[in-house]
Amino acid sequence: MSVSQEALKESGAKLSVPKAKSSREVMLITALMAGYSMVYMDKNMISTAIIPIADQFHLTTSQTGLMMSLFFLGYSLMQIPGGWLSDKIGYKKVLILSLSLITLFSFLFSFGASLLVFVLIRFIAGIGHAGYPPSCSKSIAVNFSKEKRTFIQSLILSTNGIGGILAFVIGARLIDLNWHYAYYALGVLFAISLLLVIFFVPNNIPVEKVNVVSKKVSFKSVISNRNVIILFIAMLLANVAFYGNMSWLPSFLKAKFSLSISTVGTILAVNAIGGALASLFAGVLLTKFNGKEKLLIIVCSVLSSIFFLGLVISDSLPLSIVFLFALTFLLTTIFVGIFSWPHKILPEKVIGSSIGIVNTGGTLGGFIAPISFGALISLAGGSFSIVFISLAIAIVVCGLITLTVKVEK
Repeated sequence: MSVSQEALKESGAKLSVPKAKSSREVMLITALMAGYSMVYMDKNMISTAIIPIADQFHLTTSQTGLMMSLFFLGYSLMQIPGGWLSDKIGYKKVLILSLSLITLFSFLFSFGASLLVFVLIRFIAGIGHAGYPPSCSKSIAVNFSKEKRTFIQSLILSTNGIGGILAFVIGARLIDLNWHYAYYALGVLFAISLLLVIFFVPNNIPVEKVNVVSKKVSFKSVISNRNVIILFIAMLLANVAFYGNMSWLPSFLKAKFSLSISTVGTILAVNAIGGALASLFAGVLLTKFNGKEKLLIIVCSVLSSIFFLGLVISDSLPLSIVFLFALTFLLTTIFVGIFSWPHKILPEKVIGSSIGIVNTGGTLGGFIAPISFGALISLAGGSFSIVFISLAIAIVVCGLITLTVKVEK
């Protein structure tokens, strides 16, 4: 073989490595996004499904709030163990366990026939959901360089819009026909996402790293870390606002403006597109303007508070929809900003654990919001005003708390 042929062969080999790596990364991101889309579809769809379920089984707003909140209790209890497991036994194993459990209990929910059964199934489904976010974040930390992680994380979190579209277009229409059909379909979609994770998520292919000696970081030091605690509290308040808004919006729109479930589903599907765009926008913003997280979050928090109060005051459906779309954009930006922050300020080896802790705050917010606001709505005689006033206060406090995060210069 001539020198030129050898050089050509060597050059071709070098070119094939980046191409193979790029293809592997695309398939990894696709698989993670598919699973996250189903996770968000499940979270969104329940808020519409409870309308016919409540009618069929004569449930009060307090009881349907309990059903939604117990999901987040299971989620909260397993978030930190899920993050720890993703660091210890590997993110792919946790992803598979998580999606397997959700698939099973999505099918089982369609056979529910009493409040106790619904609550139990949603609680266990929440346990399944708990493993997905930290193991997904761990897979990003292991497979992508540090400068790419914030954008990749925001790209994957943009699936909240995809999940919302699926929930409020396909899910809402199936619920309108028969809510059982919606959960048959959800179970099938979760099974497909499970297969994608099995075939396209690698076990452990770390990014290239400079050979440096790093100190071991204990789990105890992570759970007591000042920034982790601050982000935990901020995420709790952000998700009180996010899930308080999401859980009661279908009922609010249906009651205040006398809309059908399909019409509500269409409005919320368009709204979900805004959520997806917000995730991508936040990712670009946080990547290009590194170090501006505090300013971004506090501005979004103040504006969100104003729009929550706007929902209380407005009697116009078009104006309420504008407020709703703006809220989704702002709340999603806040969520992505807080969720992606650990990638910038904490060591890669404890990303799974730290995301598990921070997201536990989020799931606790998801637990608190539906049950407490359901009780408040009952006490207020069916009025939703007290909910949105409470959300306006919570999101401003969230923004103020993030100002105390310490970032090394």
